[in-house]
Amino acid sequence: MDMHSNRACLATALAAVLLAGCSPQGQASPAELTVRVDSGELRGIATAKSRQFLGIPFAKPPVGALRWQLPQPPDKWDGVRDASRLGPMCPQAAPDGKPVLTEDCLVLNVTTPRAQRPDRKLPVMVWLHGGGFTRDSGNMYDVQRMADQGGVIVVTANYRLGVLGYLGLPGLAGSGNFGLADQFAAVEWADRNAAAFGGDPGNVTVFGQSAGGMSTCAMITSPKARGLIDKAIISSGSCELNWPTGGLFPGAPEHGPYVPLAKGVADGLSAASGLGCSPDSALECLRGKTVEQLMPIMQSFADHVAYGTDLLPKDPKKALRDGDFAKIPVMSGGARDEARSFVGGALMYNPELITEKTYPTLLSKAFGARADAVAKEYPIAEYGSAGLAWATVNSDQSWACQAQEGHRLLAKHTSVFAFEFADEKAPNVNQITVPGLPMGPTHATELPSLFELNGVDLLREEGQRELGRTMVGYWTQFAHTGDPNHAGAPSWPATTDGKQAQRLAPGDVRPVDVSASHKCAFWAAR
Repeated sequence: MDMHSNRACLATALAAVLLAGCSPQGQASPAELTVRVDSGELRGIATAKSRQFLGIPFAKPPVGALRWQLPQPPDKWDGVRDASRLGPMCPQAAPDGKPVLTEDCLVLNVTTPRAQRPDRKLPVMVWLHGGGFTRDSGNMYDVQRMADQGGVIVVTANYRLGVLGYLGLPGLAGSGNFGLADQFAAVEWADRNAAAFGGDPGNVTVFGQSAGGMSTCAMITSPKARGLIDKAIISSGSCELNWPTGGLFPGAPEHGPYVPLAKGVADGLSAASGLGCSPDSALECLRGKTVEQLMPIMQSFADHVAYGTDLLPKDPKKALRDGDFAKIPVMSGGARDEARSFVGGALMYNPELITEKTYPTLLSKAFGARADAVAKEYPIAEYGSAGLAWATVNSDQSWACQAQEGHRLLAKHTSVFAFEFADEKAPNVNQITVPGLPMGPTHATELPSLFELNGVDLLREEGQRELGRTMVGYWTQFAHTGDPNHAGAPSWPATTDGKQAQRLAPGDVRPVDVSASHKCAFWAAR
């Protein structure tokens, strides 16, 4: 056997679910680089530890008359399609100021272990990227380490963003749900074609972070999830999320990631009017605009997934309370100090937004009559800066405690494994530096523990690398069995009361009372 096969056998021996054993009759061997999916044949590439099939269309290009239509099955092709290069990202503003304008972007990437056993079908994990529903791409996540270490197939998918993904208009089928429908289409593609890559269509896990986590949570409340999604991992994306006034950014209104269809339609008409389109011809007029002309309203459709629709009949937050969701195993959590990156971004934009002088006003706008109680519970003197105090308020109230409440509601009906990423020296993936506001384990900083971002390994210390191996082990074992626990890893009990979560920090992986550390009893009081 090669080294990969030896590692696979060891993992098999340690995990009860994989005790089929690595007998000489069932040795892993390099898998084929040419596969046939339902649209045609693909030729992928091999690395030392993976097979990759890149830039695969999972739907027709949403251009022309298909702009703002629900995703259509992809066209078939003749011959063998080259799947050695990443496809385009979906339209978005880019950090370098040059926007991405290509609408033909509904593509996905499939990564499998390089060596596979023909008699074993691997779990399939479909990754939904974050980015506030307005940016990012599945292309940015190199998942080879996850596929190799965990013995899983990982699919990273694009979906329509901003106004192209979440526009609502009167009478427009799919209003507010085009991006969500794309995500479902990617999962359906993975389900249909899993066997071609050695995968098990009966074992599909959807996982995502931030907007991808919010989408994942919404998906499991959709009737379409039943029988399609077998497990879910939600990172920084609870269905409970709701930011108070100014909580996500000073001046932003109170809101959550989901909106009623009527608001989505009203916002769509307003955006169309801003581009000179009249209500009676808004769709035709907007389809006549170039992507560049639509860019000014892209950000208006952040956090704008519509409910009250065929795809998402109920507000996901209400669905959790009603127990109206797919009763599948769930892993869910986030970073300990989620809000620091958002607060840091606001301070880099304007240092005067959050100061000792503005802190009382921020609290008053966010919490009304409770503002004085919050100020007493979170005094600036205790944190050393107004920015850190405000970030802690929002990390606790908006992120941690709402997530823990979501875990409590989910746990009434299914198994829930809650986590909290807490690496004090986590890579500063957001590139935010503000005096008096250390980033630490803030929003998105757990991602380097799971992936190489844009192909770059950001883990610099051995303790971080070991934590990364532990986390990949948990994530992929959960995909195999619905339970992250496996031999050689610290025990991770399921949560039942919305208080406990597994702390994930270098050299410190254990259950902790997250509810207490984030003062959730205070926030639950009315």
